[in-house]
Amino acid sequence: MPNHALPQTACEAPLPASHQPTRRLPQVEQLLQQAFLAPHIADLSRPLVTRVVRDTLSDVRQSAAFRQRGVTPTHLEALIATRCQQLVRQRQTRVINATGTLVHTNLGRSPLSSDLWDEVRDLNTGYNNLELELATGKRGGRKGLIASLLTCLTQAEDSLVVNNNAASLFLLLQEVARGREVIVSRGEQIQIGGGFRIPDILALSGARLVEVGTTNITTARDYLDAITDETAMVLMVHRSNFAIRGFTESPDIGELAQALPDHVVLAVDQGSGLTTEEFAPDETSVRQYIKAGADLVCYSGDKLMGGPQCGIISGRAALIKRLEKHPMMRTFRPSRIIHSLLERLLIHKLNKSPIGEGIAQRTLSNPAAMQARSDQLMTALPGCFDPVPAQLVVGGGTLPDEFYPAPALACRDPRPAQQLLDTLRELPVPVIATVRQQRVLLNMATLRDEEMASLIAQLTTLLTPAPREP
Repeated sequence: MPNHALPQTACEAPLPASHQPTRRLPQVEQLLQQAFLAPHIADLSRPLVTRVVRDTLSDVRQSAAFRQRGVTPTHLEALIATRCQQLVRQRQTRVINATGTLVHTNLGRSPLSSDLWDEVRDLNTGYNNLELELATGKRGGRKGLIASLLTCLTQAEDSLVVNNNAASLFLLLQEVARGREVIVSRGEQIQIGGGFRIPDILALSGARLVEVGTTNITTARDYLDAITDETAMVLMVHRSNFAIRGFTESPDIGELAQALPDHVVLAVDQGSGLTTEEFAPDETSVRQYIKAGADLVCYSGDKLMGGPQCGIISGRAALIKRLEKHPMMRTFRPSRIIHSLLERLLIHKLNKSPIGEGIAQRTLSNPAAMQARSDQLMTALPGCFDPVPAQLVVGGGTLPDEFYPAPALACRDPRPAQQLLDTLRELPVPVIATVRQQRVLLNMATLRDEEMASLIAQLTTLLTPAPREP
């Protein structure tokens, strides 16, 4: 008898094995051999991906959905891949800064010159004379030329380098003022990012805080009247992330330095690292503090100076020698990478080479470049932007009251601003932008010329609608 059964239709065809639920979970090693995990292993390492696989299998095994229906291999692989991708997004990766903040702490502060990086590459991929005196063949200090170069830059007698400026301040308080009094104006008992508070750091160093003056006014007489035999230091602190306007007064540092008794050290947390930069005439430079009579000045190397992350203390040679011998100095000393980058940067800075300029100096001295980037984007993506006036800030705890004009482009994209902002961060090279008046803003000040081709390619895919199929 002939078989008159109808042929099986496409919708009745059995699902492929990868889409059929199962209650038999694969072994960890079996999953690790799958092709979909190969790029994640390359990005994260095999041990970390193994942990993700084990954790995912454990979570699936304990879920009510698995006990009731099982899980498809496709869904399981998707779960593992999603978790791996979430970890990949936690890696350090290059981003495009379109925020208008030049020294952006969340984005690594000052970007280093690629030429500067290339100059120290061989020095750091081989051995070097970090603590070896080549003339004698004996062990030496690790300062190299840095102290001499900083003397030329700041006119200080001597200098030393530590991990960051917070370490600078802690070290000088520990050595000079431990167990004794430190006088600080009430208007300078500040808190900077990460909960770093001046009163707290004094307490941790073992020094005793003595408050003088008021929030808005502190005079030289306020400091002098507070001095006792127990006073070790007068500490003046840069208001790195806020400004006080109106009825204010601060003492002339030269006048105060002249009036202090010999047993009191005048220390300044200058913070921003302003040295030869020309765009901040109202900011007191390290050299000006030294010339005025400050005994010690501490500042950052990765802000206005434009170098690697480090803290620098410049001042009287006798005090610097004491700091260098402090037991904590070994804890705070930076690596050879930092030393080599800073040394080369200072040479270029003293030679007035563009390689020695920080990102703020380079940007503010060339406003035409900002406009050129704006024109380039407008031409490459017509109809996607509206040009709008904006501002740039130096950022990073420097010049809190200074704003400079900068061109920006507002996206015309119809998506909600927050959604577009999130999507920009998910690009292969994430773009970090801001929102103003419910529109995503790309500030041209912090874009870099070498990033423009990548930015245009990514925004073309993101902002330009795909052509409809015929």
